[in-house]
Amino acid sequence: MSLTNSQPKRIAVFISGFGSNLQALIDACQRQAIDGEIVLVASNQAKAFGLTRAAEAGIDTAVVDKSDYSDRDSYDVALAELIDDYTVDLIVLAGFMRILSPAFVARFSGKLLNIHPSLLPNYPGLHTHQRALENGDNEHGCSIHFVTSELDGGPVILQAKVPIFAEDTVQLVAQRVNQQELAIYPLVVKWFCQDRLLMKDGQVWLDDHLLGPAGYASDNS
Repeated sequence: MSLTNSQPKRIAVFISGFGSNLQALIDACQRQAIDGEIVLVASNQAKAFGLTRAAEAGIDTAVVDKSDYSDRDSYDVALAELIDDYTVDLIVLAGFMRILSPAFVARFSGKLLNIHPSLLPNYPGLHTHQRALENGDNEHGCSIHFVTSELDGGPVILQAKVPIFAEDTVQLVAQRVNQQELAIYPLVVKWFCQDRLLMKDGQVWLDDHLLGPAGYASDNS
């Protein structure tokens, strides 16, 4: 599988809030650790600080407000048209707090990445850190996966684990997990932009090797 491209991949990032993962991706692209260019940052929240991060980096931004659309399908049609306008190769969900419609997911299948703050398949959905604490877990983490129509159910590409200690709060666990998110999301995007990573028949392949349910399980990158 080729590790070089004639043209850098064109990336769109969807956000809803602060944009810490977005900033990690911007930084990685600027230092050429990712052979790609973020050409658009879109948000469903006009006040999302991530839009400021994007603007400061000279990246086009867009706000797609749900109040302008009658239902989820029409909203996602607008999102898809926006993506088509930018001829995007990869869509990165970085704290985008909306569930995408099956039609949108199908249209961009294999080009949609998401990061989730748990060790999937544990704790899909919201409040993952609180649920891990309430369950008495001694280990937690985050997962990057391809997006499918099942909520947080797409095949896992890479996970990072963190310990949970007896005295931990939700905030402490969240900080620990976020540190790992900032490290592994740019790595996975790099793999995609190098044409090393793909989803085929609902499974993840990296360097022509089929990955297991927990994704890539080596310390090598």
